[in-house]
Amino acid sequence: MPLHQYVYFALTSRRITAQEITEALGIEPDETRVHNPRRLPVDPAKPFSQSWMVVCREPGRCVDEQVAHVLERLRPQTERIAELMQRFNRAEDEEEAGLEARLEVVRYFNDDEQRDEAGQPRERGERNLFGWALDREAIAFLAATGAYLDVDEYDMTPSPPSD
Repeated sequence: MPLHQYVYFALTSRRITAQEITEALGIEPDETRVHNPRRLPVDPAKPFSQSWMVVCREPGRCVDEQVAHVLERLRPQTERIAELMQRFNRAEDEEEAGLEARLEVVRYFNDDEQRDEAGQPRERGERNLFGWALDREAIAFLAATGAYLDVDEYDMTPSPPSD
């Protein structure tokens, strides 16, 4: 069964920009995103929310390895991430979180578009990438930073033709 998967750690906020997160952590993100920019009031300089992300999209790695790769970059800044989370999530500041941290696992099953690095379809008999687990270090990082785990899995099997 073809499988395409990737992992990322994101810090998302309505109150702090991706650039400010980069400056606070001293880590360049792999990607940044602006969410729901059409909902802006009048000032386009203040987007609905922004995400700062460290990503692993390396094919052929199981989720455990992708998570380890992402967290390897973030672990030296665990305390800074925790401090940011505390600073922007004080109960007296506002009712909703000012900064959200999450480790995201995204998996597409039966993804016929999945190709190897040479552009060829993947061969059967390659490593089993389906099972995965978080080790104690990953769980400790999530707990220390106040992050949650989100797993999105999609079945890309084409629907049978309707009669």
